[in-house]
Amino acid sequence: MKEHYELIILGGGPAGLSAGLYAARARLDHVLIEKGAPGGQVLLTDWVDNYPGFPEGLTGFDLIEKMTQHAKRFDLNIETATVAEVNLDDEKKKILLLEDGSKVSCDSLIICTGASANTVNVPGEQEMRGKGVSYCGTCDAPFYRNMHVAVIGGGNTAVQEAEYLTKFASKVTVIHRRDELRATKILQEIAFANEKIDFLWNSTVTSIEGEQGVERLNILNKDGSESTLEVEGVFVLIGVTPNSEALPVEKLNGDKWGFIPTDIESRTNIAGVMAAGDICSKDVRQIVNAAGEGAVAILAAENYLQNLK
Repeated sequence: MKEHYELIILGGGPAGLSAGLYAARARLDHVLIEKGAPGGQVLLTDWVDNYPGFPEGLTGFDLIEKMTQHAKRFDLNIETATVAEVNLDDEKKKILLLEDGSKVSCDSLIICTGASANTVNVPGEQEMRGKGVSYCGTCDAPFYRNMHVAVIGGGNTAVQEAEYLTKFASKVTVIHRRDELRATKILQEIAFANEKIDFLWNSTVTSIEGEQGVERLNILNKDGSESTLEVEGVFVLIGVTPNSEALPVEKLNGDKWGFIPTDIESRTNIAGVMAAGDICSKDVRQIVNAAGEGAVAILAAENYLQNLK
């Protein structure tokens, strides 16, 4: 890796790979830095059925492989490294401190570090991921036509996704650890009026079981009683955590969770620094809009670099 680049793309998920494709095709002096294999959360997605251009659907792994190979056709420069700290004190020279103690700098930076779905961390959750355990109702609802599914959570996202799931599932049981939802009143009213939605209050899931896929949830009630709920899928919707450990979140005007706000052109509050994908402060986190934001971010970076010259 060189000491300095025109452009650094930090993160190799759909947003980063899309940005990398555009950067390589534009022949920018660039590098995409990813701490592991490109792909991010998509690598943990069993099946992607809603990405345009693939009418038959494909695995998350295959989608990322195609994205990576597409970008590499234009000589995308990918380096594997872990960034320990991003220093944006000097707006004209963005500095990345790597875990091995070295430094790399750039004129323009695109942050694509993504976010991670929060988990309930119970036995069976990881084993059943992609086999009935999901973290996105909008993504996976069509796979559960005429099935009984559960939603874990009580916030806006959980309630909205539960409502969406009723378009496909025969029944949706919302499991919440409190005795009332945290979602806004209007969302609660809609959910309570939906005959397909049931609620289990003051309850937590203690394990997820099944042979080839999810078959049942073991549940503990606040009063100490235990029960079993037979379902064919469970949606864990208790929020996402931004991958912002190395970022100067406060300097980037990050929100209270650590997500980075941007304008419509993917620009942050710091000149020459863009953000794209799930790290951004927004409501919708889908593969397709992450890829689109990556492309927009590169165009903003190109414009910034051109003005520098």
